[in-house]
Amino acid sequence: MGACCDLEVDVNGEATFMVNKNILSSFSSLCSNLFGNFMGKNEVLKVIFNDFPGGAHGFELIVRFCYSGTKMVITPSNIVLLYCAAHFMEMHCDGPSGTSNVISQIENFLEEGIHLWTWFELLEALRQCQEYSISSKSYFTILDRIVDHLIERLVILPSTSSPYTCSSNRSSSQFSCETSSNNSWRNNCSGPSWWFEHLLFLKVDLIDKIVRSMISHDFDHALVSKFLFHYHKLSCIGAVKSKSKMESAETTEVVINLLSLLDKRSFSFKDLFSLYHVGFKLRIISSCCKNKILSLIGPFLDQVAIDYLLLPPPKERKHAFDVDFVLRLAQVFVNEGDFGISLARLKRVAKTMDSFLIEVSPDCHLQPSEFAELITVLPDAARESHDLLYLAMDIYLKSIILAATLPPSLERGPKFKPGVDMVHAGLTEKEKISICCALNHEKLSAQLLRNLTRNLVFPAQAKPRSHAHTQSRIKNLLQENDHLKYFLDSLFRRSFKNTDAKEDSETRTADDGDELKPEGDLHVMQSVMKSGCHIMNNSRYLPKLCSR
Repeated sequence: MGACCDLEVDVNGEATFMVNKNILSSFSSLCSNLFGNFMGKNEVLKVIFNDFPGGAHGFELIVRFCYSGTKMVITPSNIVLLYCAAHFMEMHCDGPSGTSNVISQIENFLEEGIHLWTWFELLEALRQCQEYSISSKSYFTILDRIVDHLIERLVILPSTSSPYTCSSNRSSSQFSCETSSNNSWRNNCSGPSWWFEHLLFLKVDLIDKIVRSMISHDFDHALVSKFLFHYHKLSCIGAVKSKSKMESAETTEVVINLLSLLDKRSFSFKDLFSLYHVGFKLRIISSCCKNKILSLIGPFLDQVAIDYLLLPPPKERKHAFDVDFVLRLAQVFVNEGDFGISLARLKRVAKTMDSFLIEVSPDCHLQPSEFAELITVLPDAARESHDLLYLAMDIYLKSIILAATLPPSLERGPKFKPGVDMVHAGLTEKEKISICCALNHEKLSAQLLRNLTRNLVFPAQAKPRSHAHTQSRIKNLLQENDHLKYFLDSLFRRSFKNTDAKEDSETRTADDGDELKPEGDLHVMQSVMKSGCHIMNNSRYLPKLCSR
């Protein structure tokens, strides 16, 4: 090598190469500009490259290309690394004697042969794109083509086909990644989700790019959402335990943003709640991202059981449950227009909200305005009965008295401050009315309506007026005793029918000239007694007047 090796190159501190600076500069604009004033001198130069793509292996590929006279074979296993290293060395110009530069050769190779790559060659190229951090806009040419062909391959391959039947004679490399073994691949190579395990090795930025490409190719939204939940679960909970809190939060936000692009009918509220729980535990997802997941869960509120709503509050709040979360869910449900809100759906949500009100009403940290918002967030037509609503109001208002009279030994926690933490203790009459104004007396049962008139914790304005109460009481009593009314009517009709028939018979006998027997009245009496009607003696049942 002697005089020809006049350049010492230190690559990332991994290895040192002795090369000819003239040969390297003829292909690399970076070296040509760097050694411009030293090209005609025989002195040995040294250059240090940091963050060289692929390290020593990447620089070796560049040297081989320059020394081989551009006759180096480009394969799916080395194309990404060679492409990244060529961009790093600024090898955009043609070489000596008009030989085409390496970047042009790579682009021609992609144009002519990428459609012949196997599934695993595409995955290997994708893994290299991730490993060598292709982030510059000039690198997107190869990444975009690999992603597009990957999606096309997913569309072309039937859901039951296995990519293991494909093989390539052009590449001896075998794809490998740390997230799955070949055995696990083979166990998941059937069904529409066979490719899920194959993409788990990707970082979230590439997942974002691939999923957006899937959406643009009209990929099945239900399958995409299933993959996103699967990826999020394994990335943030079990599979990649080395992930930091910030990385998990980034993954959660990206998944939420991608789900917001899908049809809302393509996923279930259970998966969304699981996603929210992870984001809630991380406590660092942005407010914008939280609003997006609320908009995703809100339309499913009529399918949600009460257990899903009993979530712990944010760290800075002292509430027993996350009231703000439930309130915003209800607001999204009422205002959403994608599915349309039927009365049946509203009634289901009202039952769930009433159950939630019962759960949160004893909370002494729940502000009156928050409680009033929970009550009025749904229209009045959503509730057929206000019994549970009344019970929740009753518990809430009584908790004021309980909070104001608690002895210090029962106060909540060592730092409890009476009059500050117990927000109910200073509840005004106006605040009570704002809570109770939504109560509809006509939708209360008779028992609870009577209870309301005697309830001292309710303000007077919230109680029914005397005549209205009387009318409502009569109405409820008539409804409760309606069956007794029908029974008595039928009983009296039968009795008088028998009596009239007897009298007609006796009248016909008298007209024929026969004398009535004195026992006739006794027979009438017995028939009436048998029918169930009682003839009461007034002198016996009426009260006597006592003289003073």
